[in-house]
Amino acid sequence: MRGLRIVAAAVLGALAGGAVTLALPLEDPRPTVRPPPPADVVGGAQIRTLLAWTPGGLPSGYAEAVRGLRAVRAAAEVRSGTAWLTGWRGVGLPAETTPAGLAFPVEVAAVRPASYRRFVPPAERAALEALADGGALVSRGAAALRGIGPGSRLRFGPFAVQVLGVVDDELVGAHEVVVSFHTGARLGIARSRYLLVAPRPETERRVVEEGLRRSLPAGTRVRVRGPGETPVFRHGDAVLPSLRLKELFGEFAAAPLPGGMLRIDPRWVARHIRTASVPVLGRVTCHRAIVPALRSALRELERRGLDDLIDPGDYGGCYSPRFIARSPGAGISHHAWGIAFDVNVGQNPLGGEPRLDPRIVDVFERRGFTWGGRWLVPDGMHFEFLRFVEGD
Repeated sequence: MRGLRIVAAAVLGALAGGAVTLALPLEDPRPTVRPPPPADVVGGAQIRTLLAWTPGGLPSGYAEAVRGLRAVRAAAEVRSGTAWLTGWRGVGLPAETTPAGLAFPVEVAAVRPASYRRFVPPAERAALEALADGGALVSRGAAALRGIGPGSRLRFGPFAVQVLGVVDDELVGAHEVVVSFHTGARLGIARSRYLLVAPRPETERRVVEEGLRRSLPAGTRVRVRGPGETPVFRHGDAVLPSLRLKELFGEFAAAPLPGGMLRIDPRWVARHIRTASVPVLGRVTCHRAIVPALRSALRELERRGLDDLIDPGDYGGCYSPRFIARSPGAGISHHAWGIAFDVNVGQNPLGGEPRLDPRIVDVFERRGFTWGGRWLVPDGMHFEFLRFVEGD
């Protein structure tokens, strides 16, 4: 669609640009006698947009409950999931298809345009409104990955959608494709993942957060973020989204298998996955790009006499082509890219109290890995790639 801006910002960098965008004044759907809010603000100034997410998806009715809070001006629910791309065609270009029997897993967001438009700049709102009539927006990173733009067509099995425009990654939580709730349902995108929340002017963040937590069923864990507080403004924000992993480590075609496993294109595996010898753990099978950092961290543990804190017999592996928790609805595991690994598995069950020595955590984090023990649902055995560190 004409008029869409493609801002020349780095994909998934620090969210300085995203903080500006998400701090834009919002249209208030309810009458008010207050004057318009002040100009855009970032940094230590009043936060205009918050994000709330809960593990496994938002409880039913949460968005409606939050919209009813006196401290909230507006809220937009974002559904997210994986759809399987089987082909695409750019304007004036030949059709592209995937290998026989395989498809590209694509992270798709589904939104209600009338709600979500309040959280994007005015120049992008017309494109969002057009989603109500069908079609899709693609993020800038996804457009570059496939060489597509407005007028292109995406095919998900028997269902095809037309690309209406291209928007910046930070506007759509680094999803590859954005559609309406109705189109998302046809693609199987039904799980509510996070909520964008606009507080009323002059309302303290503490008050809004209390309302967000109070609106949840008792015992529900929730993470509340403001722009700039996390690498990616979305759910599961401690790790990189799949779009960024595709840019860094290559995109694979795959097919679901019974038991929550994946059959990944053997050509991708041959090009990217390597078995190598490393200190402490012995033979590991990972993405070749992370082996130097992993080896460097393990060498440091040996040099400092800390290697006995890792049990090589309790190593949980690195490359594993599967869904998260082997559940197709949970998304593609980052083990499928071979950029995550598990150590001391028996002592660190998912959801339990992490029992890794903090010196181990420090060594791996300084090599660019993030530790699951800090997550909303702790995963103390788990490390995965977050950034490349100079020298490794």
